[in-house]
Amino acid sequence: MKILIACDKFKGSLTAGEACAAVRDGIVSALPEKNFSIQLLPIADGGDGIARSLTEAQSGEWISLAVLNALGSPVEAGFGLIDQGRTAVIEMAEASGLAQLEATRLEPRVANTFGTGQLIRAATGKGVDKIILGIGGSATNDAGTGMALALGWKFRDESGEELASFPADLPKVREVIPPEGPPLPEIIVACDVVNPLLGPDGCTRTYGPQKGIEETDFAFYEAGLSHLVSLLGAEDIARSPGAGAAGGLGFGGIVFLNATLTPGFELVSEILGLEKAVSDADLIITGEGRLDRQSLEGKAPFGVARLAREKGKPLVTFCGITGDEGLEEFFGRIIEIRDPALSIGENIARGKAHLTAAAKTFGESLLR
Repeated sequence: MKILIACDKFKGSLTAGEACAAVRDGIVSALPEKNFSIQLLPIADGGDGIARSLTEAQSGEWISLAVLNALGSPVEAGFGLIDQGRTAVIEMAEASGLAQLEATRLEPRVANTFGTGQLIRAATGKGVDKIILGIGGSATNDAGTGMALALGWKFRDESGEELASFPADLPKVREVIPPEGPPLPEIIVACDVVNPLLGPDGCTRTYGPQKGIEETDFAFYEAGLSHLVSLLGAEDIARSPGAGAAGGLGFGGIVFLNATLTPGFELVSEILGLEKAVSDADLIITGEGRLDRQSLEGKAPFGVARLAREKGKPLVTFCGITGDEGLEEFFGRIIEIRDPALSIGENIARGKAHLTAAAKTFGESLLR
């Protein structure tokens, strides 16, 4: 039997690579080795986790450096080098994500993507030909203006003074000046939402509240972003699917990086050769921390599940917790690993042990 283990991260508990390894360890402890082979393929979509997943899966090099988080405090972040150093994999959440901030310190008027720009600049300095940028998990609503500042763009007010506090200063901008110097390498933005930049489905109203934006302030942020769009003459870009991703970083990726937006899971799947791996396997195992209806909206395990169905392969899905019923239609056999007697925090802390134990029990069931 050929088993493919292609898990996403169990958020707050295990990286995708750690989750795959935990499932493998459980199965190996239950099955005689001569009866099976296992392939590990950590996966991700366009959100947080994509950089480390791709770097681990491709046996790449991880580069760590000090950058600024969304509120301007130093933080250690990093990016991966794959494809023999020709491609850099960056995720904006490493520098500009909510996970880098304390919930009590959300300050959306000054939260910006400058640190993401620092990562791009560092990767460019490595001489890469291509950058893959994952843009999930952001703490920002600045349309990528902070990132642009880090890359040499200038934003001036009516008196010619340079502005640097975004998104608070967006209404004051009167001139946007691109940087001088060599162009950036090809940049592909992995994006798994289709929201436009502005309007009722735009970044401010859809994702702003989780970043600390009050409903009474929606008009302020919307006005600042609208002003930037008008100044750049980028109305069509603002309306494009994905422009509103990560607080408008999808929009900023197009206008400041000349980037192409593409669905994250499809990009990861192509790089990892996931379709072939599914075709070659006899059993597919996937998983993530929380499995619910939102998992059907471009999340990586759903992509694995779809491929398994297309290829007629049996599928098992591990999860920390499942929030909805009726998901077996999409995910095959679902195995929830949490201990209902423990708190969420305790279950997260014991995620590896629980996942390994659940995988061992599953492995033993294959012998019956």
